[in-house]
Amino acid sequence: MNADLKDILFLDIETVGCADDYTKLSERLKTQWARKASFFKRETGQTDEDLFHEKAGIYAEFGKIVVIAIGKYTETEDGTLGIKTKYFADHDEKRLLSEFYEALEKMGTAVRLCAHNGKEFDFPYMCRRMLVNGIQLPSVLNLAGKKPWEIAHLDTLELWKFGDYKHYTSLDLLATIFDIPTSKGVMDGSMVSKVYYQQGDLKKIAEYCVGDVLAIAQLYLKMKGMPLVDTVNITSS
Repeated sequence: MNADLKDILFLDIETVGCADDYTKLSERLKTQWARKASFFKRETGQTDEDLFHEKAGIYAEFGKIVVIAIGKYTETEDGTLGIKTKYFADHDEKRLLSEFYEALEKMGTAVRLCAHNGKEFDFPYMCRRMLVNGIQLPSVLNLAGKKPWEIAHLDTLELWKFGDYKHYTSLDLLATIFDIPTSKGVMDGSMVSKVYYQQGDLKKIAEYCVGDVLAIAQLYLKMKGMPLVDTVNITSS
């Protein structure tokens, strides 16, 4: 396997608001949400409660993680490149994050994390939720005291920017222009909260999340000028 492809762990997370109903929040948390929501643009008549259901999952202080999907490159006996995926899904966020922590620690210090917009969203969100749940940060996510060049994080959005820091490009758009299959036909990010709280369908969310991980892993190959992995060489565990 190409040395540049070894030890990369691709990941994506799916998040929802910390409660299915705004009225279930403590008064202290409602006050803090009102302060947060005061900075949002509002449609006419849109209340703090409306904004909570729409946006809370984006913020680690008001949301929770329900799925983490991961993927790694593999190699067949004849040297063909493949991708293997796995997901962690649980209504109990602490249990979910504890399982993910254990998986990361088993991979050792050589692992490099890669996500799309991971440096701005996935990585810090996971760190914040781990701390809220009283879970020690795994070494690969614990950045305290590390110099920039010691941080083994990759980000396909950052790679695509080529130094253009004002530029944002969605994973879906990049998958489209590189002709990479995605799970967007099944659902999209705006539907996660509804599928979770109204349907309770964690498996559907997990499958969607795995689709994004596959898209990120395939996109990384395209950014290296390499061909996509054939679907017959994509497996799950």
